Amino acid sequence: MPRRLKKNPEIYNIPAHQSFVDVLATGIIERFGHDPISLSEVLILLPNRRAVRSLREAFLRISDGKPIVLPNMQPIGDVDEDGLIMGGGTLYDDLSIMPSVPPYMRQMLLMNIIHDWYKKSEEDIPENSGCAVLAEALGQLLDQVQTEEINFHSIEDIVPAEYAIHWQQTLEFLKILTEGWPHVLATTGYMDSALRRNNLLQALKETWLNNPPEHPIIAAGSTGSVKATGELLSIISRLPKGMIVLPGIDQNVDDEIWGKIEDTHPQTTMKHLLEIIGADRIEINNWDGSAPQIDNEKTILFREIMRPAETTHHWRDLIKPEIKDIKQIVTPGNREEAGIIAMMMREQLETPGKTAALVTPDRMLARQVAGELRRWNIEIDDSAGTPLFNKAVGVYLRLTAEMVMENFSPVSLMSALKHPLMSGGKKIADFRGNVRQFERRYLRGPRPSAGLYGYEKIMAHESGQDDELYEWWCSIQKAIEPFDALMAKPDVTFEEMLLAHIEMAENLAATDKISGDKRLWKGDDGEAAATLIEDLQQAAPYMRNFNSNQYATLFEQFMKPVTVRSKYGQHPRLNIWGPLEARLQHADLMILSGLNEGNWPPDAGDDPWMSRPMRKDFGLPGLEQKIGLSAHDFVQTASAKNVVITRSEKQEGTPTVKSRWLNRLHAIIGDEHHQKESKKWLSFYKEIDSPAETTIIKLPAPTPPISARPRKLSVTRIQQWMQDPYGIYASKILKLKKLDELDQDPGAIDKGIILHDILDDFMNEYDDHMPDDAYQKLLDIGKNYFKEKIDRPTVRTFWWPRFKQIAKWFVDNEAKRRETIKTLATETVGQVKLKDLVGGEFTLDATADRIDLLPDGTLNIIDYKTGTSPKINQIRAGYAPQLSLEAVIATKGGFSLQSTRSVSELSYWELKGGEKPGDIKSYSLKASGKAKIDIEELTKQSYDGLIKLVTTFDMEKTPYLSNPNPLEKGYGDFDHLARTKEWGEG
Repeated sequence: MPRRLKKNPEIYNIPAHQSFVDVLATGIIERFGHDPISLSEVLILLPNRRAVRSLREAFLRISDGKPIVLPNMQPIGDVDEDGLIMGGGTLYDDLSIMPSVPPYMRQMLLMNIIHDWYKKSEEDIPENSGCAVLAEALGQLLDQVQTEEINFHSIEDIVPAEYAIHWQQTLEFLKILTEGWPHVLATTGYMDSALRRNNLLQALKETWLNNPPEHPIIAAGSTGSVKATGELLSIISRLPKGMIVLPGIDQNVDDEIWGKIEDTHPQTTMKHLLEIIGADRIEINNWDGSAPQIDNEKTILFREIMRPAETTHHWRDLIKPEIKDIKQIVTPGNREEAGIIAMMMREQLETPGKTAALVTPDRMLARQVAGELRRWNIEIDDSAGTPLFNKAVGVYLRLTAEMVMENFSPVSLMSALKHPLMSGGKKIADFRGNVRQFERRYLRGPRPSAGLYGYEKIMAHESGQDDELYEWWCSIQKAIEPFDALMAKPDVTFEEMLLAHIEMAENLAATDKISGDKRLWKGDDGEAAATLIEDLQQAAPYMRNFNSNQYATLFEQFMKPVTVRSKYGQHPRLNIWGPLEARLQHADLMILSGLNEGNWPPDAGDDPWMSRPMRKDFGLPGLEQKIGLSAHDFVQTASAKNVVITRSEKQEGTPTVKSRWLNRLHAIIGDEHHQKESKKWLSFYKEIDSPAETTIIKLPAPTPPISARPRKLSVTRIQQWMQDPYGIYASKILKLKKLDELDQDPGAIDKGIILHDILDDFMNEYDDHMPDDAYQKLLDIGKNYFKEKIDRPTVRTFWWPRFKQIAKWFVDNEAKRRETIKTLATETVGQVKLKDLVGGEFTLDATADRIDLLPDGTLNIIDYKTGTSPKINQIRAGYAPQLSLEAVIATKGGFSLQSTRSVSELSYWELKGGEKPGDIKSYSLKASGKAKIDIEELTKQSYDGLIKLVTTFDMEKTPYLSNPNPLEKGYGDFDHLARTKEWGEG
């Protein structure tokens, strides 16, 4: 068909070592720039919108910033990183062709079909977000098939018997697209975007064939990877004033290589394009007029690197090339890689006018580099964009939805309330203060009752209620209530949920002076979020089978594809580019980073719908095609004049595999030449954070004045004083207290306190007899104590069943003990004063869980343990002195007992529940084995040790060290303050 234009194809090439857009712009100016009017008549078709922007900037560079009439530049609709670009809207339009279906509308319609298919098949229906994922994947397959102009009904020609049962079921599922989708779409008045683009390009081809334009048309930068685009390029090349300019075709590659090029080769798509056009490489001229026969040294190098595997035997005869303008740096991890890249980019700014660009498909690495550059107050944006999912407005919208979906769990609630956009109609500072108070008073510790009103219930019944804080929470609650109520309804629509969500988000974002909508929808991310909401609202009426309690996950799924790109604020000389836009432009320094397998090149991956043989039978291109496109991007960028290639050996602690292209490069030139460069830059990066001089900081060893040191401690604090003096310093001298965790499970201490109180009540009420229904009586007392906390899920699930087991063991054991043993006191307070000390009088106090009178008239001091009791070696050595110090108090008459008696036995009652609800570990002279201890002697040793300990800390030079005995160190509440991890391993 193009032959009827009666012109041989006019094809040009801009070699890979030249900056495509700069050379292209220069050539256009030379050909058409003599007259501003003629320049404005030139139509330039580029692969995508970012290519249009890059060429526009190239024209501005050439004009040195002076005013210039630019040619008409349009995206042609090639494959973009974001999907298909529909350039036909401005390039060419046909009102008789139906508009393209909005993406979210199509996704929701496909979700409906997927839901119906699963229901009809009597299989488990995926959740809404799962249906959305499947619908998105089906949409991508639909785009692929229509892009390749394949009739979807030919899928039935793939014989199911030839494939595994799994693939047969998949083909059955794909009938959604052949049978269900066309009928559903027809009712909407829309058509698929890829199909509409194909129709528009076909109509444009016919128009230009029948009436060739009289103005110049230049198709530049496209490789023709989209079938319809390739056919249009064929027409353009033969128009009277048409021409195409290819990016980096290798005109001088030998016929052996050209004939064996596979999908992973960088020249694959352009070879295919030349076949569509019906042209040969010898017909191609260089755009700048230079001789095509003269190869650049980098073109020769990358021709060898990318040589098809079948021809690599020629490397044996290859003279090792000299690498001048390509440096390599290998780093241990991403942090070092990002830091070195930032240093290189910063170094370029030392030379006026010099530019640098980071090129990487790794968006996380790009963000790390941008962060490193901030140390020099350099702000740089990733031109590939940042997911809305991670931007401030996107995070805010996600957190507010998750807060309600998770029924206001402490973590989800605080995550939302502490977001910078949250203000609740108040002054921001006042709101932050209320959030902090609310967190400390009501969210720290075990989870309150579920739901929005669980917090109001706690606040309303609190003694000493803070009326201002209560009113603040009521205002927050009022803003949330409508959305919360909707989420509980079974028959609500997605549109209703979306509108209620946005209303709540706006109300909570408002300050005392600025409305929420003005705060939310401003800036690049605000505009992107507003567009997302508008698109979702337009599509929402088409969604059926919506489950309101799945709204948050579905909303997140809809948000994931949205990318935010900054319109302003780009650095004038530093850039971060994705490989796609970098292939058309060069900077003075090109840094190619993330050269690891799976990253650059990407994994070929697997098609969730078809195996490779099925794709081939169906007519779809191989999955390896994207590796070939990625290889082309790599060659285009790596062929620049000054290139640095970097990779990290580990990514987040996981070893990486270097890119296949680097493997091939090293096979040709060796793997050792990067070592010197890597060592140099790693040392630079290490030095940048090294101080000018090193100051040796000693371990924390505070020595407060004697007057500030504690003169009264409990027996449990004495053990801490011995093992972790710094903990005593922080809690008793600095008066610090550790905050409970958010959504904290009730710990052993809370459980112990409740259990102690329950047993104390039981023993006091029935001190002279055991009731016949002792077990039930003990349970009744327990229920009264648990009443306040029984609504907490963790208590209900774990504590109460275990308490019932403990109660049964306790009453059985108690009945036997009371035959010979009498309990004198429970939860009794006692103290002893130590006088004539250097620092003055010191008081030791204790609350003994239980003191029993043994048949021989001596005492048994008992401690209830809901955790693990101390080991016998700790008790003997004095590292667990709690009970022996209680024995000191008892022998000195410190407890309110009828008379002073000696202590002959110390016991730990382990009350844990489970298979062994209780266990008694007693130590006395009557015990056997290791448990045989002379308690009288142990008591004397504990008293002497206490005198020595107090006297030691009464000396002002004695420091309060953290864990002075490493063999007995624990996990203190203030270890982070003492920086034990910093000093502990030294």
